[in-house]
Amino acid sequence: MKKVLRIASAFIGIIVGAGFASGQEILQYFTSYGYAGTIGAIIATAIFAYMGMMLTKLGTRMKATSHKEAIYRVSGKWLGLIVDYVIIFTLFGVGVVMIAGAGSIPSQQFGLPSVFGTILMSMLVVATILMNVEKVVNVIGSITPFLIAIVVLVAVYSIATMDGGLGSLDATAKAQDSVVESSFLFLPGWFISALNYVSFNIAVGASMSLLMGGNEDNERISSIGGLLGGLSLGLMIVLSHLAIFSKVDIVANVDMPMLKLVDDIAPGLGVLFSIVLFGMVFNTAISMFFSLAARFTTVGTKQHKQFVFTVGAVALALSFVGFTDLVAIFYPLIGYMGLFLIAALITAPFRLSKEKAAAEEHRPA
Repeated sequence: MKKVLRIASAFIGIIVGAGFASGQEILQYFTSYGYAGTIGAIIATAIFAYMGMMLTKLGTRMKATSHKEAIYRVSGKWLGLIVDYVIIFTLFGVGVVMIAGAGSIPSQQFGLPSVFGTILMSMLVVATILMNVEKVVNVIGSITPFLIAIVVLVAVYSIATMDGGLGSLDATAKAQDSVVESSFLFLPGWFISALNYVSFNIAVGASMSLLMGGNEDNERISSIGGLLGGLSLGLMIVLSHLAIFSKVDIVANVDMPMLKLVDDIAPGLGVLFSIVLFGMVFNTAISMFFSLAARFTTVGTKQHKQFVFTVGAVALALSFVGFTDLVAIFYPLIGYMGLFLIAALITAPFRLSKEKAAAEEHRPA
């Protein structure tokens, strides 16, 4: 059970920094659709549970040391090529967004220049990535329980102290720009937005989830861990959406809506959450850059270290575009590109069953 919870916690930790810890993503993807956003969040929960299970299961079955071999095996040559490059783009793009997000946290909470957070995050990420995968997974998973506890607390408090009527909140929520509608990849509607969100996050979590599965020998443990992680992640999304929706008139115009909600409960709790939030952004950043380095180099080698330093420097430079703008640019694009990965994971069981049957047919009697 300990291993299951460790995988589940790490799966959540990989995604939450990019997916919803700040609340900005939840606001744009779900809350901006009002009541319908709640339905979208529930649908997202079901898909996350299945995809989390498939990713960690495939990682164990294939003993994955990078996402490349596993993706090509379950996708075939041409779809595999597309999915491989989608994941590469995702790892780098989201890593840049996380560096930028790290600047928004001390800026909003403490009034510090955003460059302070971005440089600090860049240094921490590069240093941490030089550890092995076991240590990275432990770092990721250790912070997750704190985030879960705070999200539940904020959701309960926000709903209990909701001031406006549901009708007025719904109107205010719908007045906000959705990430899909405000991007250059316009496809309207709450269902498309929810699907884009899941696709984006699965692209974010795919590489590190496969590595986690490859680090676990028992396929049942990795499968249940991924399933539990995906389900828990979805439920946290639902709670975060309800919290932001109930206070949308207050948090609509800040970079970090969840941080604003916590700060309004108690300033001291806001300081604590800003630290936890920084930790979750850190989790996602190291997951992205660690997986990216593992895709192109052998972990622990001189080339690996040089790659990490170079990518870290480039990401720091690009992060100055700004967190909210980067979310609107990268996230929808990755979401639509990630549909290729969703297709590969849905068809993976059939491809693997066919492969297993062929192997048994050619096995000597």
